[in-house]
Amino acid sequence: MTRFRAVAIGVSSGGVQALSRLIGALPASFPLPILIVQHIGPEAGDGLARLLDAHGPLHVKEADEGDTPRPGHVYLAPPNYHLLVETDGQLSFSADPPVSYARPSIDVLFESAAEAFGPALIGIVLTGANHDGSRGLARIKELGGLVIVQDPADAEAPQMPAAALAATTVDRVVPLAAMAA
Repeated sequence: MTRFRAVAIGVSSGGVQALSRLIGALPASFPLPILIVQHIGPEAGDGLARLLDAHGPLHVKEADEGDTPRPGHVYLAPPNYHLLVETDGQLSFSADPPVSYARPSIDVLFESAAEAFGPALIGIVLTGANHDGSRGLARIKELGGLVIVQDPADAEAPQMPAAALAATTVDRVVPLAAMAA
């Protein structure tokens, strides 16, 4: 994994269970920062970050403006803000209108992370009930990153993984149980 600098994950319906399983299966020595957009309501607090933090050895937190992602740490988009990666690698937020009916939007994270990390980015689309993330995943692939999609047959909500598969050529399609490996 030495060629990679970050992992960006997009997830929606069924995401709490999927993220709990995935984050909980990663080792404490995981060498990359993980950036996550989980579709959440604008009034949600930091409960998801606390829940995921308790599920495994990686430190999980809601992202803060200006964070520089560190290896072995997980950063969640805060409610009602798009999470972006600046060209210097720092995290920032936007209150721009929803994209694909979502704020935070997976496409916004994926597209900004693709510009920041280029071929050193791994993009992952998990379970979800819309098409958010498919355009951003295509951008990650276009810039040479590695793209992985949860097998739609394995997803609680298969629409988002299916849209990602229709949008670009992916490197791997895997069930959630095999994702950590």
